[in-house]
Amino acid sequence: MTAVPVREPAWSMPRNAISLWMTESIISCFFLGLAVAAFLLFVPAGIGGPIPVLRWLVPVLAVVYAVVAIGIRPWFKHRVYRWEITGDAAFTRTGWLSQTWTLVPISRIQTVDVTRGLLQQAFGLATVAVLTASSQGTVRIWHLEHDVARRVAADLAARADAVRDEAT
Repeated sequence: MTAVPVREPAWSMPRNAISLWMTESIISCFFLGLAVAAFLLFVPAGIGGPIPVLRWLVPVLAVVYAVVAIGIRPWFKHRVYRWEITGDAAFTRTGWLSQTWTLVPISRIQTVDVTRGLLQQAFGLATVAVLTASSQGTVRIWHLEHDVARRVAADLAARADAVRDEAT
């Protein structure tokens, strides 16, 4: 097997992933808003201590979080998340604040799965999971277009079978 160069993975996520991440953020911000509303409704302002400050600070922080989660994070993740399948390996780069670069050699692949969550189905996306015997060796290629995910999974499974056949 030839050495796999450490470089930028070639492919980015489809643009639909941005809409999916925005939708996920809107849903989480909705529940955060409910929690903030419950705090404001059930915690009386006249208690004293830090409560009067928290009654204005918590909603402000929730709005700041919502702006970042809905308006900034999806676009940044789209720029950072990348993937590639080469003749020797499957690798990804994920994360938006802390980035992780993961490589799985084709010879180590045991299983390739395609999964589609409810929101992924709504946006025509799927995730390819490339699993190895190592608990640290799983590579997930998040939010590929469904047809691309099926082709990638079939290609990886065929390559892994060919490598296993060569080894026996």
